[in-house]
Amino acid sequence: MSRMSIQASVTMGQLQQKIDTIGNNIANLNTHGYKNREVNFSSLLTQQINAEEVNDQRLTPDGIRVGAGARLGHTNLNLKQGSLQDTGRALDVALMKENQLFQISVVENGIQETRYTRAGNFYLTPTEAEGQSMLVTSDGNPVIGNNGPIILADNMEDLKINENGQIEVTRNGVQQVEGQLTIVEAIRPRMLEATGDNMFRLSADSLANYNEAEIIQEVAQQDIQVKSGALEASNVDLSEQMSELIQTQRAYQFNAKSISMHDQMRGLINQLR
Repeated sequence: MSRMSIQASVTMGQLQQKIDTIGNNIANLNTHGYKNREVNFSSLLTQQINAEEVNDQRLTPDGIRVGAGARLGHTNLNLKQGSLQDTGRALDVALMKENQLFQISVVENGIQETRYTRAGNFYLTPTEAEGQSMLVTSDGNPVIGNNGPIILADNMEDLKINENGQIEVTRNGVQQVEGQLTIVEAIRPRMLEATGDNMFRLSADSLANYNEAEIIQEVAQQDIQVKSGALEASNVDLSEQMSELIQTQRAYQFNAKSISMHDQMRGLINQLR
């Protein structure tokens, strides 16, 4: 296979990954709290091929620079605020500041870790201890508060989450704070790794280059700002995604055509022999 075909085939593989990312963005257009992923490309190693010196008066280039195609440089996480949708449901919470995330406790393959999300559609589920309920995500994963999972006693008359993330419970006509959402801020969003289910975590690669505090920092209670009874919509712009998809598909077709033309040219050369 010639260098031209190698360049095209390598680039096509990387363009397919961008198409997959765009498809994932479009699929999550109506997912609450979903954040758009943006793909950037970079050139692979290039090689300088110098031509022989003819004389000092030459007008042609003294060589050619040949590349090896393009690759995905990195995928950026766009934490820009999405529009708010009022639900009127007490356990629906929307974060009002960009780069802030809820903390969720997840157990996978027997290993417990903290993950992060912008989706604030929470629920109460009974715990093993009788007369208690725990605040969880739609998948049943515990929401983390100041002292770990947020556990509340049953028989409450009313429950709401105030603008500072405090969980206010009314019992016997008396309202009191019985929990606090712990919110974190992503200082370096690019270091977060998507894990599926609209959540992120700190990857081993990111922790190898930065301390955890350089990527994620806990937000002080007075700096927390949430809206109860509302959910944040996805920040995916459908028109922008469709435009990106069309451009990427054209680039893919261009590289595929170059391989086809290369094969035709080689066929003609073989016939001339």
